Amino acid sequence: MELLVHGVGGATPQDMLEDARTTRVTGDATASIHRRTDDLTDRPWDPERPVREAYSWSNLTSGNGTRALWLLLLPFMIVNVAHWMRPAGRTTVRANGRYDLLVRLLALSLTVLLTGGACAVALDLVAWQCAGAEACAREAGWIQPWATHSWWGQPGRRLLLGALVPVALLCLLWWLSHRTWSAYESASPPVRPRTDEDAAPLSLPGFWYGRVLVARLRAAHTTAGLLTVASALLVASGSHDRGPDGDPALATTGLLLVAGTVAGWLVLLVGQLRHGRSESERDERPEPPTARALPWGAMALLVLVLAHTAWHRPEWRSTGRLPAGSEAFPALVVVQGLLVVALAWAAYRLHRQARDAERGALHGLGGAAVALLACALGGVFTGGVAQRVADWLDPSAEPGEPGARLVGPPVMLSWEAAAIPPLLLVLLGLGVFGVIRVLRRRRVLAPTVRARYPEESCAPDTDRSRRIAGAIARAELTECAAPLVGWISGASLLLGVGAVAGTLTRKTPSEAADGTHPVLEAVADACQSLGSWLMGLGVVLLLALGRRAYRDAGARRTVGILWDVGTFWPRAAHPFAPPCYAERAVPDLSWRMGTWIDATGGRLVISGHSQGSVLAAAAVWQLDTATRSRIALLTHGSPLERLYGRWFPAYFGHGALHALHRDLPCWRNLWRPTDPIGGPVGVAKDSQLPVDRPALNDPQYYGRNLRSPLPEPILGHGDYAADPAFATERADLMHRLPLETRPPLPPQPTAPAHESPPTAG
Repeated sequence: MELLVHGVGGATPQDMLEDARTTRVTGDATASIHRRTDDLTDRPWDPERPVREAYSWSNLTSGNGTRALWLLLLPFMIVNVAHWMRPAGRTTVRANGRYDLLVRLLALSLTVLLTGGACAVALDLVAWQCAGAEACAREAGWIQPWATHSWWGQPGRRLLLGALVPVALLCLLWWLSHRTWSAYESASPPVRPRTDEDAAPLSLPGFWYGRVLVARLRAAHTTAGLLTVASALLVASGSHDRGPDGDPALATTGLLLVAGTVAGWLVLLVGQLRHGRSESERDERPEPPTARALPWGAMALLVLVLAHTAWHRPEWRSTGRLPAGSEAFPALVVVQGLLVVALAWAAYRLHRQARDAERGALHGLGGAAVALLACALGGVFTGGVAQRVADWLDPSAEPGEPGARLVGPPVMLSWEAAAIPPLLLVLLGLGVFGVIRVLRRRRVLAPTVRARYPEESCAPDTDRSRRIAGAIARAELTECAAPLVGWISGASLLLGVGAVAGTLTRKTPSEAADGTHPVLEAVADACQSLGSWLMGLGVVLLLALGRRAYRDAGARRTVGILWDVGTFWPRAAHPFAPPCYAERAVPDLSWRMGTWIDATGGRLVISGHSQGSVLAAAAVWQLDTATRSRIALLTHGSPLERLYGRWFPAYFGHGALHALHRDLPCWRNLWRPTDPIGGPVGVAKDSQLPVDRPALNDPQYYGRNLRSPLPEPILGHGDYAADPAFATERADLMHRLPLETRPPLPPQPTAPAHESPPTAG
């Protein structure tokens, strides 16, 4: 049998099987396996024409446009990816656990940052500042019921209503995580344990089964968010209660609640220190009691804090910014910076112990750089949204200026919003550098293109050569991914240090630039004002791009690889990241291959394109030795080494790919120099064919000829099956597999209700 697995952008079963009449033989509407309708009946075993099945998993990462809202949680996904970028150091479990712990703490800080940003908007800007100022409340009619002369006029009662916004946000994230958890992380992998002691990490039986871990993480992050809201309210009320107009009884009650909140934070941190990810065995335990007790305990504490905050305080007035906001955000950024530095040190120590071939991107610091990007992106999101809301509530003047209705968001958030234009300039500069590099590389490659087709007799065509050379030059830009991440991370680090330093002045960028050089004043004003507008525009563009990517296959091919890489990995650091589709797809493929081999004793070629090749390799790793001895792997357009091997060396590094080649009877990989995603695997076994076939020409023919009277297109990453080498390698793999018996094909149940309708053409 040949089992086909499509890649980024998806493909219909009809396209993969090259037949308009296909039938779903197993699976559901989310992911399923299809077969040609004519192959459902019994027929003699024919090694020259194997049965073909297509695994369709595109619905795991696509759907209706509302799923584009996951893009707003991009920082969570990025920090979760950083967890899997650990260098492949030959060290102890304790050293690996140290790296994982630092990533989990960074992920927890991002949840605190997101909740703190929601508190800055709902509690500070709306409930504290705008509702406490008559002019602002009158201008915004929907805030008028919170005006200073109503029953809700007391700050504590306005804060109670404002706290419902971050709590509702946390409830939404909890619900989304729980809903996807039951649909994705609960897929049971096959019980086919590996017996070798040095088994690859992806072959461990518990790798694709994160049910208990995600439940524990979801409880911890929900608790952290609730404790963040409680802490903000306690600081706000405590500053008044301990003042000259405060009530001693309320001050004492507040201290008791503060003690309970601190205890909650300590319990939460101890839980993060003690509980890590376990992959050696499939964890079938029920949801741990702490996963239920922690959030409910934090919710009960928050209810008490809300009641305490809303207590009658006739002398309490809201002036300036909400207390502690200007101190909390810089402290959080400093903590994140220290965690990133510690993570970089832990990664560097692992990197030093790795073999030369296992050394990953950015000299082993790829995970730390990506984690820094997640923190920077979270800060930019938070600061930009807070500044945009402040400008929306008070459009008459710059917040904080004379005549303004609002003081503005916390100073740190204003500095982070002002960092958006400089960061975009860095990205623009890198984009210009990429364009220049492509143009130069195309000029160098163009004269050599014609020599790639020695069997053709047509004359050189300058335009044709330039187009082919341009495709190769653009594909080579993938090699610049690591320096690109390094430059962006470095710029983010410098801007973050500048934002913390600016916050120490307790002035916004515009205020800090007053009285300096006129050019500096203009730049500071432009950055602060543009930051909020660019953030609002960025959110709209992000949602539009995500909606298009989920609905349009062409857009998914453009941005899908980055998204599919991010959602390929299990949620080991952040439970609010988008769900891991591989925890459903890998067990599906493993079950299908295992049951086919067990039922027939036959041979199977699993053919994966692009991201499908990664799923195929991960599924093969989950099988036992006897089953793998009947399977051949055909990959094409595969990012196994070019992307995964460099950025995730502990799981797809040189040693892991060599082990996979050693475990399989045969494996071949097809690639093109014009492919920006796929590339050679770079592994070989003594006295056997190397995995990689020599690079395929793209286009297949340079000029017109008897076989191709019209110009052949440049395919790049797509349609590897159109090349004759694909059919040749597939047939060769089937013949190279060990031949034992030739049983009849197992009968497949017909499913008329599932039959796919014929497609046009």
